[in-house]
Amino acid sequence: MWRPLLGLLAGLAIGLAFSITIPAEYARYTAVAMLAAFDSVLGAARADLEGSFDNRIFVSGFSSNMLLAGVLTFLGDRLGVDLYIAAVVVFGSRLFNNLATIRRHFIH
Repeated sequence: MWRPLLGLLAGLAIGLAFSITIPAEYARYTAVAMLAAFDSVLGAARADLEGSFDNRIFVSGFSSNMLLAGVLTFLGDRLGVDLYIAAVVVFGSRLFNNLATIRRHFIH
């Protein structure tokens, strides 16, 4: 339980220590990829609390969620349609569902 928290803290420290600038044309891709990654992490936390966490499922879901979000954003850019909004809506609703389940677990 402490390793993920330490990894998160180390990632935050590294992110704050180095100034990384992302070009504006990649801002959508980065935002959607981060949302997909955060959805996977909260899903993994939920699965761990439920006792059904599987590392292979987490890694495959993490990768496929980020890839799908990136492909939707790319296709939307090429077609001139904001398809990334679909990824934002889906991953956003999943984030809230996972967070609600985690919250209920700690309350009960």
